[in-house]
Order: sequence, then structure tokens, then C-alpha cells
Amino acid sequence: MKYKIFNYITVFFSVTVLTTSCVDNEDLLQVDPNVETAGSFWKTDQDAIEGVNAAYGSLLTDGTYMRSTPLLLDARADDARTNSPWGSMYNAGRFNSNVADASIYGWAYETYYQGIYRANQVLTNVPGIEFKDAALKNRILGQAYFLRGLYLFHAVNMFKNVPLPIDVAVYHPQKTQAEGWAQVIADFKTAAELLPVSYDGISGIDAGQKGRATKGAALGYLGKAYLFTKDFGNAKTTFKQVIDLGVYSLVSNYRDNFTTANENNSESLFEVQFSRSAGGVDLGWGGAPASGWGKTSARAITYAPRAFGWTDVQPSWALFNEFHDEKTKTGDLDPRLDATIFYNKPGGMKLYGKDFATFYASSPADLNDIFCRKYQNSDGEFADEYDWRSGINERLLRYADILLMYAETLNETGDTPGAYDYIQMVRNRVGLPDLATTKPRMSQDQMREQIGHERFLEFPLEGHRFDDIRRWGWLENTTKLAWLKSRDAEFNSYTAGREYYPIPQLEMDNNPGTKQNDSY
Repeated sequence: MKYKIFNYITVFFSVTVLTTSCVDNEDLLQVDPNVETAGSFWKTDQDAIEGVNAAYGSLLTDGTYMRSTPLLLDARADDARTNSPWGSMYNAGRFNSNVADASIYGWAYETYYQGIYRANQVLTNVPGIEFKDAALKNRILGQAYFLRGLYLFHAVNMFKNVPLPIDVAVYHPQKTQAEGWAQVIADFKTAAELLPVSYDGISGIDAGQKGRATKGAALGYLGKAYLFTKDFGNAKTTFKQVIDLGVYSLVSNYRDNFTTANENNSESLFEVQFSRSAGGVDLGWGGAPASGWGKTSARAITYAPRAFGWTDVQPSWALFNEFHDEKTKTGDLDPRLDATIFYNKPGGMKLYGKDFATFYASSPADLNDIFCRKYQNSDGEFADEYDWRSGINERLLRYADILLMYAETLNETGDTPGAYDYIQMVRNRVGLPDLATTKPRMSQDQMREQIGHERFLEFPLEGHRFDDIRRWGWLENTTKLAWLKSRDAEFNSYTAGREYYPIPQLEMDNNPGTKQNDSY
């Protein structure tokens, strides 16, 4: 198997999937004494690590990073467009998700709470287990706090006012978004205190295992939660803690962040572990995992170029054009363009072993279109993505993001000159000129705009752009909203309140008193 974190994902409580924060009485069945349950399972350190591995398992299914979560994060931003024939996917990009049909967004909501429930099983039961290795116990609890924080981060960020389960009870009322962010921050704080910087050089059954949450991952997400709540002082301090760990650095080849060639590299703070060789070959659509499930992603086929997959998501022309705004020191185009987008490049470009211009020669519309290259198995090893089984890890948090978020906090706390150095670290990798020379002495507002540009080109199709748009207040700014509409026609469908997805109807039905988000 690719990573040992896969070994025990289908543990006993995989059958106890909580699709909402409340269940009906008919669902509360008597327990068969011959079947292992939560009451009989939690006995040893091996049980504990199998339990936390199952909490990781909720990152791998369709509601989360197999497909739905990247779609929900990317579809609404001006770096992406969707013309999917599937209405649920098409409407996700046009702020028009159907309250009566919870496809995609409802699956995400369901799986976040499945993951939260699994993490809460660990946090409820592991403290009572006697460990010979106290450090291992702390690491397991730290991972559970991190995973609960991560699932809650997504729920609060995308659905606004949501339940906040911190135990295994079946009913949890809806809370405010402020309360949600407070819980997210608390979970990441605790995780950061308990987690190691690395799993190398430790003893225990988790020694050397890649893919597990670390102190850096917890601090990175803690800083991000502070940033999203405009607590710039705490965000600045926290991001600096990540930098000062001294264990992260940018990889020299930008594209290595989106292929199988260099997974879990020095730039990665946390990534979801996918593999073509782990598990079976069935697709993990959701619910209770089965023994035949693989650990693969459907992102590649969903975003793939025409005739190599479904092409449900494509880069925007605004993104393509903005990559041409500034040349490198040697007069070349920004190399992130070719790492991000397939296009009819002068001089030629290969995709899946085919020449772009030759392959699309008989289809002028495709020949003159642009397609996603990030997270595609397109270097010639595979003919296409139609087996639905990509093994490329999803990089959720990169060191480049830490550097640019830290620069943002410096700017927001009055140290605009200090922001230059951290922005330039990211620019240096792709050979862009010294920003302090090309744009010296920027004002705070000018630096805000520059950071927006830098983030747009560094993180397209990685699920960050719409979060940035929303947290920067651009949707409430008439000038900015008009600008977004001019770049991406999908913003013409935006109405106030639709920056969040609707609360799924099943949650409304099963959790009395739940209020729907505005404008739905």
C-alpha cells in the first residue's frame, strides 16, 4: 500500500455515518452483541490509531476531496468556469444551487459531519485507553482535533451557521458563524499543542508515516481561521510560527505540487492521500465504506480536457489573460501558466502524449479553448482519465500560501514594506522581477491589490480564490463586483447571501429550529 494511513480506514464505526446532526428514533437500532461496536472496540493503542485513520477516511469520498469539495470551492471563482450538462454542477458556479436538490453541496455537508462524528469518537474514547506511550496518545488526539477542526472549517466556511458537535450525542443545534469560527480556532489550537513537527524520528506505530497531520498543518489552518475572521494580529503571529519551524520550503518546480512525482514534499503542510494501488478499484461515492473501495480521486476526470474526461470545469479566460500581464526576468511567460492550463501554445504543447494543436485540429472550438492541467495525469503515462481513478494527492495547504498570507497580515497590521520579502519568495521561484524594484513604496491599498493578483496566479484551481473574494468583501463592493462580472459572467447570477451554499433540506427536516441561509 502507498501509505499506512490507508490500512484501517474501514473500522467498526464506518457503519455509524451521521448524515446530519440529528437522527430519527427509527434509526436507533439495538446493538447485536456479536458485532463489534464503539462500546467494545476502544481497548488498545492499535484501536485508537485505527479510529483516527477512519476519521481521515472521510477526506477520501465524493463529498470531500474525491470530487465535491474542490468543485464547490472552485466553481464560483473568477479563475474557473463550468458548463457542465449536470444542473447541480452548472448551478454551483452560478450561485443558484437548488434547495430541493442537495446533490454535490449536500454530499459535502453530509461527509463533513461524518468526519466530525468519527473524530469525536476518537476524542471521546481514546482518553480512557491506557497507553504505554503517552506521546502516541497525544499524537492521536491531536490528529482528531485537527480533523474535526478541518471538517468544521469547511462547514462554517461554506454553509455559515451550522451545528458544532463536540461529542457523540445525536442532536446538536445550529450555531452562529462566529461560534463556528471560535470552535474551529479552539480545535486547531489544541491540535497544534499535541501534534509533532514530523513523524520522522519518533517511536511508535505511527513512526515515519506520511500524510498525518502535523504541528505545521494545525498552525497553518489556525492562522487561516484567524485571517478569515480578520484577526490579523493573531494570524500574523501564527503564520510566523509556521515559518520559524524551519521545516518547509518552496519546491523548485511549481508543477511538482500537482502530480504524483513529488508528493508530500517540502512545500506541503497537509495533503489528502490518494493512491491507485491502495484498496480496491470501486469508487468511494459516500456512506459506509466497502472493502472494494479504492483510495482514488475523481477530480482529474471532472476537470479533464475535452475528450480526456468530462471537462465540467475549465480555467477562465481572465486567468489565462492575467498570466500574460508580467514577463519573467528573461522575458518569458510566467511558467505557472503552462503548469495550470492546456492551450494551443505557439511551439506546441503535449497532453496525454498528444500534441494539442494536432489533436484538436478538427474541432476549432476546442483548438481555441483552454483546459485545466493542474491535477491531471497528463504527462503521457495515461491515455485519458476515463477510469475515474486518479492517484494524485490533493494539496490542501502549501507553504506558498503561508508566505502570501503572512505577507497579507504584515500589510494589514501596518508593515507594508515587510510584505515585499515574503511575496518575492513566491515570485522568485517562477523568475518574476523584484517587486520592490518594479512597484516600490506601494500604499497599503495598493499592496492589497497586489496580493490579490499574486494569489490569483499562484493558487488557481486550488479552491482558494472564492474564499479570498468573499473574505476581502469584494461581493459587497459595487466596483469590485462589477469588475468580477466583467471577468466572469457567472457573477451576473450572484445575489447577496448566495456566497454561502444552502443548508441541505435533510438537515432542515431533521434538526428542528434550523434556519436557512439568506436568499434561499
